[in-house]
Amino acid sequence: MKRAATLSALACLLAVTAAAPAASDTPAVVRGTTNASAGKTSALDAVPRRGVLRVCTTGDYRPFTHRDPATGKYSGVDIKMAGDLAKSLDATPRYVATTWARLVGDLSAGRCDIAMGGVSVTLPRARSAYFSEPTRTDGKTPIVRCTDKDKYRTLAQIDRPGTRVIVNPGGTNEEFARAHIHRATLTVHRDNTTIFDEIIAGRADVMMTDAGETRYQAKIHPELCSLHPDKPFTFSEKAYALPRGDDEFKAYVDQWVHLATHDGTYRKYEDAWMK
Repeated sequence: MKRAATLSALACLLAVTAAAPAASDTPAVVRGTTNASAGKTSALDAVPRRGVLRVCTTGDYRPFTHRDPATGKYSGVDIKMAGDLAKSLDATPRYVATTWARLVGDLSAGRCDIAMGGVSVTLPRARSAYFSEPTRTDGKTPIVRCTDKDKYRTLAQIDRPGTRVIVNPGGTNEEFARAHIHRATLTVHRDNTTIFDEIIAGRADVMMTDAGETRYQAKIHPELCSLHPDKPFTFSEKAYALPRGDDEFKAYVDQWVHLATHDGTYRKYEDAWMK
């Protein structure tokens, strides 16, 4: 009886073992799954299906993004690029107004598919969003009244008592100014579209912003001079911010940017504003 019970238990064990899949047949755990494999729809599929590419943009940073207050229409280098990206996805662009302080948060919250308009690549932003392949290199440099172009060429010359530095809020310009201005007077001007008028009118002396913007503002305001834009104080890159985790969409945008920056498309749009 005891022998029969033992044989019966052994038979059950063998049956269970035979039913279990072999170790080599067990699917391996995949690390770093993509949006699609995690059960989410990539923007690469959602945008064509929707027929609309939602673009977060500040509208206050020429030559990259500008919103006309009279008409509400957007223009700029990256607005043209947004139109091209949307077309490549069988969609039309829809611009979602944001600010520099809210830009990454709006993207992360799903209010837009991409953020465009002179966005600088920073490590704090990269913790919350992906960045595309860069469109251009840039860096912080001063813009001043041309009559003062020899007074404010270095940070040491700028950061002195009596110098009035002006900056727009919430982005890398304010971050740079607060890190380097300790003795000069620093004023945060809320409207980035009129900030250069403050320098022209003599209510401020210096703004430090990206070289691309200083070149453009010096072009449209003969009273202003961009100082050493070819040798800025810092190194940075412009790119497009994308939802973190959407690897398929990032791969597509990377390829699109690579083509546009090598076939003359991006340069053509930039030259239309800068030259």
